[in-house]
Amino acid sequence: MKQALLIIDVQQELVEGNQEEKCVFNKEGLLDNINLVIEKALTLNHPIVFIRDKDVAEGKGPGFNIHQRLNVPASSVVFDKEATNSFYGTPLLGYLKEKGIKHLVIMGCQTEHCIDTAVRTATVNQFDVTLVGDGHSTTGSDILSAKQVISHHNKILHGHYNVDHFSVVRTVDEDLFEPIHNNYR
Repeated sequence: MKQALLIIDVQQELVEGNQEEKCVFNKEGLLDNINLVIEKALTLNHPIVFIRDKDVAEGKGPGFNIHQRLNVPASSVVFDKEATNSFYGTPLLGYLKEKGIKHLVIMGCQTEHCIDTAVRTATVNQFDVTLVGDGHSTTGSDILSAKQVISHHNKILHGHYNVDHFSVVRTVDEDLFEPIHNNYR
């Protein structure tokens, strides 16, 4: 089965915060986990796709860039988006279909916005999804802490389905590129 790693909005200013926004929860752990999965994807020769949100740092400068601590392989692809949905107005869907991808491993920011939307949109577009439960983060809200938001989404997105395709949540220490979706069909 052809697979890809999709890393969403892990941009310098979004992760580190700025004068208006605080940094994401457990940023060091998040960056370490993403780098670990990047290495797994490289070892297995799976495509790696980075998504950048043009709302971050007004779409320019160092704050807009992929976080400096991430290993960005020369073979990876970067798409910029203008919406919460990584598939909306970007070449992402066409790229994945052209490559014959059937399974996406998803990581990044922010849990309740771009990650949630990507997981749900991917299943509608005939992809099985593995969301890395310790590979996404957020800043939280006035109602829920970041840790609560992450836990809630890990719970509701594990087993989320759109008839034939669905998502599971696994952790970075698992073999993420050995999909387990058929165990549940």
